[in-house]
Amino acid sequence: MNSITDVEGIRIGHVQKNDDGWLSGVTVVLPPPGTVGSVDVRGGGPGTHETDALDPTTLVSTVDAVVLTGGSAFGLVSAHGAQRWCEEQGRGFAVPGTVVPIVPAAAIFDLGRGGDVHARPDQEMGYQAAAAAFASGDHAAVERGNVGAGTGAVIARGQYKGGVGTSSIELEGGVIVGALAVVNALGSPVYPAGLQPSARSVVPPLDARGRAPAPQSGGEAAGAEPQGLNTTLVVIATNAVLDVAECRRTASSGHAGLARALDPSHTLADGDTVFALATGAVGLDRSSEQARQVSLITLQSAAAEAVRLAILDGVESAQSITTAAGSFPAYRPTGE
Repeated sequence: MNSITDVEGIRIGHVQKNDDGWLSGVTVVLPPPGTVGSVDVRGGGPGTHETDALDPTTLVSTVDAVVLTGGSAFGLVSAHGAQRWCEEQGRGFAVPGTVVPIVPAAAIFDLGRGGDVHARPDQEMGYQAAAAAFASGDHAAVERGNVGAGTGAVIARGQYKGGVGTSSIELEGGVIVGALAVVNALGSPVYPAGLQPSARSVVPPLDARGRAPAPQSGGEAAGAEPQGLNTTLVVIATNAVLDVAECRRTASSGHAGLARALDPSHTLADGDTVFALATGAVGLDRSSEQARQVSLITLQSAAAEAVRLAILDGVESAQSITTAAGSFPAYRPTGE
């Protein structure tokens, strides 16, 4: 399906609100029990929760859910709802009398884009998104565009609508690498020469009042003021057997795909964060040191490409929307 859910056991749940001043939501990535994970945070303005727990030197190597949310730092409370759902299902690190679910989270800035700056995700939305992910079943189609954490996403300094995108790549030996992206970037999408009429779309400079100029293509100009806080969030998933350190390196590789898809990327105003999950269903060739290196390099190169494709899918799947805060048209490359 060219989706992150091509990886067996990976499930996606979205919850969003887009009326009464709302334009925000939550996306939960629910992996199968025992999934190993890590993260690499490179943006200058990150909003994260429990990412330190995914360091390769820490005690627990597995991840029970990943929460991607709107609402900036306020929205991170939605992770508590997903954590509560996981505890009820017995998913987590066993301690006397219960389990402690490992639920890292990252947030995008979308405050006020629906008109009400106080409309942001809460614990209940996180709980509902986790339940929706579980209920979706294996290999379910993933909703794209204006859903979940991508509901209030914008790109190109707030000129155009961003959203949720996904992709997958299959390698030899049955290894699958998939990605899910929430695209809310200061930068604009970049298309390789020959694939789109415009090979490169550069963010225009701000005018003397600090506002973005009207777009040259893609429909009406956005009515909202430029957004100063942004973030692209990514979850990479693979069915390969990886340890935590290898997951960390895979997450790092994903940032290469992010940089290829968005220009500029990893700015002081972006909180770009990439998670990597490994379900451990398919072993890599580790028959020799050279074979191990080739296997990992191949997988991590595929991860970068999957991230690039997921980001562009998120841009292309986003739909124009008008709220009390302004109009956010869908992005179209110059000449399209």
